[in-house]
Amino acid sequence: MASVQVALWVVVLLVTLALVFDFMNGFHDAANSIATVVSTGVLKPGQAVVFAAFFNFIAIFVFHLSVAATVGKGIAEPGVVDVHVVFGALIGAISWNLITWYYGIPSSSSHALIGGIVGAVMAKTGASGLVGSGIAKTVAFIFVSPLLGFALGSLMLVIVAWIFRRATPSRVDRWFRRLQLVSAGAYSLGHGGNDAQKTIGIIWLLLIATGYASATDAAPPTWTIISCYVAIAAGTMFGGWRIVKTMGQKITKLKPVGGFCAETGGALTLFMATVLGVPVSTTHTITGAIVGVGSTRRASAVRWGVAGNIVWAWIFTIPASAFVAAIAYWVSFRVF
Repeated sequence: MASVQVALWVVVLLVTLALVFDFMNGFHDAANSIATVVSTGVLKPGQAVVFAAFFNFIAIFVFHLSVAATVGKGIAEPGVVDVHVVFGALIGAISWNLITWYYGIPSSSSHALIGGIVGAVMAKTGASGLVGSGIAKTVAFIFVSPLLGFALGSLMLVIVAWIFRRATPSRVDRWFRRLQLVSAGAYSLGHGGNDAQKTIGIIWLLLIATGYASATDAAPPTWTIISCYVAIAAGTMFGGWRIVKTMGQKITKLKPVGGFCAETGGALTLFMATVLGVPVSTTHTITGAIVGVGSTRRASAVRWGVAGNIVWAWIFTIPASAFVAAIAYWVSFRVF
């Protein structure tokens, strides 16, 4: 009984660490949900984070747990995962989030977590402990999600420009200041639906590994679902202001109509990925959509140097977080 009690405390500590990551995910990725609506002046920053956090949370009632199932059962073989692997994965993801937040770089919390799982598992068993199909699907969407966001964002702007071709600029601005509330809410809904489920997945993985859940369970315990959605919503309310500036103004200057098109294109991409159970990056998605909107006006409207720096951060996310996770796994295994 004593050993079970010790194991329980270990699980509680790791669940807490996972919720810290989830909070940081919301904090780090708040910019993805609110940057456009803040930069266009539709909402003040304080209003925007509360608005986004609300939609982050109500995603719990909208989306099935397809993404959680992919993270929980589709990245690493359940029999390989133990408390050291989970610890390493979370430390790798949190470390990369802190570094990129400090420098104001919009990187992917999602891929930092995936990289963390991969690095920790590789440190334990090598590639044999990984599920190739799940990783391949996730890696593919590193490229698919920004391209889809780009295509949908630019297509939305073309459609809107055609529909409102006879309207005055002031009338268009007035309409889309209102409509951007709808698009920002939709994007925040997609953000909560996809990103909260990644932490649900890692906690589910932990519970299976420690015997507190079964690999045959159709869904994780209800408390994990609620706590993860609360954590990401709380993180969003605190907001990552360093990244808001990069996303909202440094890539391209946005007006309400552009913000609406970027958010709508990004939201459609997130909805599609979440339904398919693919853990995608909300950062990649909205960045692609913003670039798509900017380049539709003219190529020079996009600051390609800033966009290029963001792409480099995307490339380094998985290997960097995997490297830190492997070290954290080794330290955890040796010390504990």
